[in-house]
Amino acid sequence: MVGEEQSPRFEELRRAMVDGDLVRRGIRDSRVIAAMARVPREEFVAEEYRGQAYEDRPLPIGEGQTISQPFIVAVSLAALSLQGGETILEVGTGSGYQTALLAELGRNVFSVERHAALARSAQETLAGIGYRNFEIMVGDGSQGWPEHAPFEAIIVSAAAPEIPEALLSQLTEGGRMVIPVGPSEAQDLQLVRKFQAKPAITSLNGCRFVPLVGQQGYKDGW
Repeated sequence: MVGEEQSPRFEELRRAMVDGDLVRRGIRDSRVIAAMARVPREEFVAEEYRGQAYEDRPLPIGEGQTISQPFIVAVSLAALSLQGGETILEVGTGSGYQTALLAELGRNVFSVERHAALARSAQETLAGIGYRNFEIMVGDGSQGWPEHAPFEAIIVSAAAPEIPEALLSQLTEGGRMVIPVGPSEAQDLQLVRKFQAKPAITSLNGCRFVPLVGQQGYKDGW
């Protein structure tokens, strides 16, 4: 889906990241691996950080937000077990990097971002490299996007004090949600499966995310 010819230097760095930081650390989902080998992470960071785009760490993107560590992104995406036909809700568009990966892996992506400047930048970057199967809204991600619910998959890129009821209600029966839960010091990346309208929770990984700010998140941040 990526439309532009890519720099051989960045392609080499991307392949090294996929092999060294993902596959060797246990990522086995072939669709996730292929998507992360295609999507140009360097396009989603500021010029000054492009040389660090394939280091396995978060990078600043403005508004006090970050583009997430590639390994944690891969863990989250693999846990969703996307097959290609899903309608997906993303909470926290950020730079748009994960949105691009979701656009590769699912059918339609609806992404909610509370910072208008980040939403605009992500929209421009995604459209500029050829993505069309996504929509971005500026709003409170903890409330989801009811107009496009239900979703087969939900991914949350900010830490909540607990699983937001609004998001669980917008998940299909049998659907999957990945969300970091906990305070600033230590969070648990959780896979939530919905069975009989209730959450079944599996712990995936320790993590550190920015707070999910909103009605069903942290009201004022940390």
